[in-house]
Amino acid sequence: MPGIIVPVRRAVPVLALMVAGVMLGACSGGDFGRTRADFRNDDMHKWIGQEATASVGVPPSQFQLTDNERQLRDLAYPLIEAPHSRPAWKSVFGDYQPSASPWRQKVAFDRTAYGRALIDEPHRSHSSRYAQLIDDVRDDITRFEPFFGSAIRVLDLDRKRQASMRYMSDISPREKGDAVARMEENSLIVQWVQISLQQRVASYRWALERLVLQAPDPMAADADRLIGELASQTANPPVVARPVIGQPLTTRG
Repeated sequence: MPGIIVPVRRAVPVLALMVAGVMLGACSGGDFGRTRADFRNDDMHKWIGQEATASVGVPPSQFQLTDNERQLRDLAYPLIEAPHSRPAWKSVFGDYQPSASPWRQKVAFDRTAYGRALIDEPHRSHSSRYAQLIDDVRDDITRFEPFFGSAIRVLDLDRKRQASMRYMSDISPREKGDAVARMEENSLIVQWVQISLQQRVASYRWALERLVLQAPDPMAADADRLIGELASQTANPPVVARPVIGQPLTTRG
């Protein structure tokens, strides 16, 4: 009998851990940082365009997203969400959530938020803070070209869509309104990313300045170089999005 009791007692902690794991999985954002399955779908980032248009009073388009438009939104999300400065294990609860557009009057950009989170978070050494900053800036640089490559394709197709509307004899007011709203939406998304990149550069610079002040390190030179590279790309984007109504969309040659 004692031989039976011992394994049962040992099994209790294991069972408790299994139950706790199931409960964490149910209330978290997903498995070990992955977005929860019920959040994942082809149009999971469709809200970006809807938020952009709603924030400036433009009616939403009822058109379905094209593959290119869907990709634009997917690539925009990592650039408009707040940059993270915390260990990966803290993402186990998931933090995917819609963000307010920069045109919301109540939204106030705080360029110190990223740096304060980076510095206040317990680290084994100040070098890990520099490494995290460098990784975050490098990630944005890596995302820059794919996003703007997608933006060029979408805005170019929108120009063609706008031109073709002049030759359509039986286009209804509703169809025309949905087309214009979608073009405006696409343009606003690109503008949103452009604004977000400017804010990220400001946040990274503030964080680096405070790191240098509190814990000088040769790694600061690498961080400064990468921030300068991101700032240069942000100041000279390959495409400039302007509102469809009143001004044409332009692409830099």
